[in-house]
Amino acid sequence: MKHERIVKLFKNGRSQAIRIPRDFELPGEDAIMRKEGDRLVIEAARPKSLLDWLATLEPLDEGIGEIEDRPPEPVVL
Repeated sequence: MKHERIVKLFKNGRSQAIRIPRDFELPGEDAIMRKEGDRLVIEAARPKSLLDWLATLEPLDEGIGEIEDRPPEPVVL
C-alpha cells in the first residue's frame, strides 16, 4: 500500500513551502531534498556526528539493576 497525501503549498517569503503532516515527520532538524525527474524527494539528513546521532535516540525506560559494590581483591606485588 502506498502511503501518500495531498498537501498544500504556500509562499514563505520568496520561497515555496509545504507543511509536513505528523505521520510524515522526519527526525532531526535537517533534511536532504533533490529532484528526480518531475519528483521531489525529501529525506532525513544523516547526523553530522556521533553526538548528533546519539541525541536522536529515545531514552531507555529500563534500569540497569542493582550493582554489587565489592571491595577489591588483594594484589601481591
